[in-house]
Amino acid sequence: MSTVLIVEDDPINLKVFAKILSKRGGFQVKGTENVEEVIAIAKSGEAKVILMDVSLANSYYQGQAVDGIKITQILKADDETKHIPIILVTAHAMQGDKENFLTESGANGYISKPVVDHQGFIDTVKEIMSNE
Repeated sequence: MSTVLIVEDDPINLKVFAKILSKRGGFQVKGTENVEEVIAIAKSGEAKVILMDVSLANSYYQGQAVDGIKITQILKADDETKHIPIILVTAHAMQGDKENFLTESGANGYISKPVVDHQGFIDTVKEIMSNE
């Protein structure tokens, strides 16, 4: 069973995503917004895909506030973790946001919140995971 790491600061979103992915998608799920923990899980090889919230209110790395874009950049710049597919998940869904976020972060995919199409959500995660 593949593990999905969810990096999300909203406990309700984390719970909803975890439930959809585990119950309907058959995935193992881990969730955290602690950047050191995200990096450790990524380096362990446990996570087969990472869902990364773009706006994180409580995430710090080396004493600096960081968002999901910065964490994605850190992971994509590291030879040990750059191969892990990262899907940005965000409520920022204005025209051009998707392309800008993907280009800036180096992420592999993008899902806008709220997630209303649960099967489409699972299909996107599986597709991006299988492409890597």
